Amino acid sequence: MHTAHKKTLLLIGILLSVSMLSSLPLFAISAEEIIRKLEENQVHETARSEGKMIINDRFGEKVTTFKSWAEGEEKTLIEFTSRQERGQKILRTDDEIYLYFPDAAEVIRLQGAALRDSVLGSDMSYEDMTGGKGLLDSYRATLLGTEKIDGQECYKIELKAKGRGVPYPREILWVDSEIFVTRRVHMFSLSEKLLKEMRIEEYRSLKGKTFPVRFIIEDKMKRNSSTEFVIESIEIGVDIPSSRFSLEELTW
Repeated sequence: MHTAHKKTLLLIGILLSVSMLSSLPLFAISAEEIIRKLEENQVHETARSEGKMIINDRFGEKVTTFKSWAEGEEKTLIEFTSRQERGQKILRTDDEIYLYFPDAAEVIRLQGAALRDSVLGSDMSYEDMTGGKGLLDSYRATLLGTEKIDGQECYKIELKAKGRGVPYPREILWVDSEIFVTRRVHMFSLSEKLLKEMRIEEYRSLKGKTFPVRFIIEDKMKRNSSTEFVIESIEIGVDIPSSRFSLEELTW
């Protein structure tokens, strides 16, 4: 075979290889790895914080303040400190959520549909506010591609529920490809209706972790309604007694 012909065939082979490669998704990272990196940022061994919710709806604006303690993914205690709600508490431990109302000196265990009820008229449900199991325990993750959100390149990830015990059967997450924080989340019903949208507006870096400290969530089932959630101060890696997350401590 002539040398020129060999070179032509070699060139065609190279061009075909490049063409085939360019048509394949060039992701060097899986959806599962992205979710793990995201949760490494957002889940703390222990954390203590103070913040506020700014609720905007047809009645106007309402500001509610709170203190919060958390341990890992599944233990959270929130105590409201604003005048109207002072002393009300939400406790999540493992898969259980409890409410405490000081006026009635009563503890209520939330079950079923009540877990999706609004917290103090906000756009957040009790499940939204208190977290829960890791995403990969409850969802199958698929990397759909990349997309720019607010000028930042993001991985677009679809989460589909493995079973029924989750608040949203399907979610789409946009995760910043450089710092692995969520920039936007869409939550869908079983019938593919968009239920809620969350937009993260501000982050903070502390002890090697970067996590949201201000976001806006909109319940698409309500008209002209949004809730801004703000963490004003936070400490991570603090000592929190295990009794803090007990039913006995809830009533104190």
